[in-house]
Amino acid sequence: MVTNINIDEKLLEEALVLSDYSTGNLLIEAALREYIQRRQQLKVLELFGTIDYEENYDYKQQRQKI
Repeated sequence: MVTNINIDEKLLEEALVLSDYSTGNLLIEAALREYIQRRQQLKVLELFGTIDYEENYDYKQQRQKI
C-alpha cells in the first residue's frame, strides 16, 4: 500500500542517523512495528492481577512422574 504522509524532515534525518536503515521507508516501517509491539505489551500489562488462581494448586505435583 502506498501512502503519502508529511513527516518533519529534521526528525526523519535524525532518526536515520541513529538507525541502521538506509531509507526512510525502512525506518518508518520499523518504527511502526516497534510502536505496535509496545502497545501490545501495554495491553498485556493491563492483565496483571486480573487472573484468579486456585490457592491450593500445586505445580510441583504435576512435575512428578506417575
